[in-house]
Amino acid sequence: MFAARYEKTGPAADVFILEQVDTPDPGEGQVRVKMSVSGVNPTDYKSRNGAVARTFDGFQIPHHDGSGVIDAVGAGVDSQRIGERVWIMLAASGNRYGTAAEYCVVDSQLARSLPDSSSFELGATLGVPAVTAAYCLFSDGPIAGQTVLVHGGAGAVGRAAIELAVWAGARVIATVSSDSKAQTARDAGAQIVVNYTDSDAVEQLTGHGISRIIEVNLAANLELDIAIAQPGMKIICYAADGPDPVLPRRALMTACITIEFMLLYNVKSEKFWQSVNFVEDALEQGALTLPPNRVLPLTEIAEAHDLVEAGSERRLLLQI
Repeated sequence: MFAARYEKTGPAADVFILEQVDTPDPGEGQVRVKMSVSGVNPTDYKSRNGAVARTFDGFQIPHHDGSGVIDAVGAGVDSQRIGERVWIMLAASGNRYGTAAEYCVVDSQLARSLPDSSSFELGATLGVPAVTAAYCLFSDGPIAGQTVLVHGGAGAVGRAAIELAVWAGARVIATVSSDSKAQTARDAGAQIVVNYTDSDAVEQLTGHGISRIIEVNLAANLELDIAIAQPGMKIICYAADGPDPVLPRRALMTACITIEFMLLYNVKSEKFWQSVNFVEDALEQGALTLPPNRVLPLTEIAEAHDLVEAGSERRLLLQI
């Protein structure tokens, strides 16, 4: 099969190898998926450039997310799954066969049924962003009737969080940094969108009764978050970009808020699968839509990584 792989970390143009490799067979409890689309997430370039420490099993085919059709199953997997359209999550977690290849081998439970009404492109944008967003929103109970603030509302997780929160009956406020990102957040369903670079951003965000903040950059936003806090508010952090934040204990105590940190690969299994179920329900009901995107061929994977690393406003997808 044709695949993109790397054997060491470093700049995309230096480490990616595009070549034919042996097509893997599914092991016990696994399925093999003939790939259609592979999605690129920040976690993928962080693994490739060495920002996230990892060991290699000879080589790594990157990317956690993707979509395609199951063409083979391993022992213990129902053969009826052959021919099933699926979206894939966490493919490259502890597995060298990620989605950036003609075929991907994953545990059967990580290949989720993709409704006929959902495109392969949409399927490849789920996984890490949507399941992370679902965890941040629903891990400790329903949010119907609440007001949720989503920082970075035009980002992959942020946009998914807006759509999921609206689907679940919450009122959504989003922050962005530009007019084009503001439009993306509004299109996703945010009722109020605030440019966090505005001098009066705190005033615009005050008085809305925000009970939950989906936080993409705690170090940059903590002062603002505390300024708009109300007792019982919860901040859920899913990203670690930028410097480590300095936590002002007295201000946090006075605010009476909770800060929770999560990493999708390490959350409790029960809550992980609960989050997956929320994504599947929302997908089935048409609540999750294809974000602004750019599709490149697999041979241009290095450019796709560079674009994501540079902060592209569009989701990068690779046509397999």
